[in-house]
Amino acid sequence: MTLPRGDPRRAALNDEVHARPYQTLQAPLRASYLALLAQPGEREREYAHVAELCARHGCQPPLPDASYFVAECGAFRLRWERHGEFSSYTVFTAGEGGEPFAQPAANALPPEWVAALPGSLIVAAHVALLPAAQAELEIETIAPHFAGNTLAGAQLADGSALAFTDFRIHQDGYSRFLLLDRGMGGRRAGRVLQRLLEIETYRMFALLALPLARELGPKLAAAERELAGITELMVTQGPADEPGLLDRLTRLAAAVESALAASSYRFGAARAYYGLVKQRIAELREQRIPGIQTIDEFMQRRLAPAMNTCESVARRQAELSERVARASDLLRTRVDIVREMQNQELLASMNRRARLQLRLQETVEGLSVAAITYYLVGLVGHVAEAFKAAGYALEPAIVMGAAIPLVALLAAVGIRYVRRSAAKESRRG
Repeated sequence: MTLPRGDPRRAALNDEVHARPYQTLQAPLRASYLALLAQPGEREREYAHVAELCARHGCQPPLPDASYFVAECGAFRLRWERHGEFSSYTVFTAGEGGEPFAQPAANALPPEWVAALPGSLIVAAHVALLPAAQAELEIETIAPHFAGNTLAGAQLADGSALAFTDFRIHQDGYSRFLLLDRGMGGRRAGRVLQRLLEIETYRMFALLALPLARELGPKLAAAERELAGITELMVTQGPADEPGLLDRLTRLAAAVESALAASSYRFGAARAYYGLVKQRIAELREQRIPGIQTIDEFMQRRLAPAMNTCESVARRQAELSERVARASDLLRTRVDIVREMQNQELLASMNRRARLQLRLQETVEGLSVAAITYYLVGLVGHVAEAFKAAGYALEPAIVMGAAIPLVALLAAVGIRYVRRSAAKESRRG
């Protein structure tokens, strides 16, 4: 059967759920894990660095656009993964005999290669996967592997494994996980080990938001005090002070929005990472070992308060932004009302001036009619005197008196016509 034309993204979307398969692992085994915060400009260096290690050990290098790569390099296996904001490197070696962490898998890598890895190191962990007898384990035999620190651990995967850690960075710069196999099988061992490393990774990346939350706390408190002071002044001060208050409030809003934009990604990422930590812990299906706190209990006591702090700061920031916006809207409304009242007073003043100008114009028009009439009647009188001198029986004074009403009427009509024509022209313009 011929299928319809396929979407070019279909294969990539289907393969996404298979992009990072778990390793098949058999005890005894040792693993070392590094997770580095990667900058966008360092992606090319990461590929070149991994390819250089493969060339040194005769392995096939990864594809240039690969986000997941596994290579068997003789004495060790290398797993390289690219994630959204970090890259991880895991090396696996056989772990026969001796202390679990005395000869870690990282020793199989060239020290100069490890030191030159691109990015900044966030997580470094050693894992020892060892077979365990079915006999009851004594905690006193486990604690020395962790320098006597308080342990967290549990039975995992329906009791087929035991996991122990202290979530501390030891003198070599690595944290430690001891995983005891009670018959997990290779694929389940790979899943359990990967989940333990993901818990450690996501825990640390979630905590990246904590220093930012601590830094923002005092700034938020200062901004809240500033907002409280401005709102109090909005009640007590008059309209003349409102433009100054609006300027202060605008500056505060800009500072709050700038901090919100700079921190929203980090707080959102912390929320997502914390969700992944809880999900991975649930997938372990922990069962309590007497006398040891479980990994879930450790996270509830140690990680959850830090995440609550970050969430509280993020919520305070969002609420402060909303409060500043509401105060700004209120103050702008008050300023606009004051301006509208001032505009109304200005318009009323302009109307009074227009009425006065109209009265003055009417007065001037009356005087203009009188002046025009006076000069025109004078001209009529001169014409009548000329006719009288020519022998006509005319009395100039009588002619001038008779002409006054007619001339005055014509002058008034003419002035009104000129005024109306000027008004029409102004309306057209």
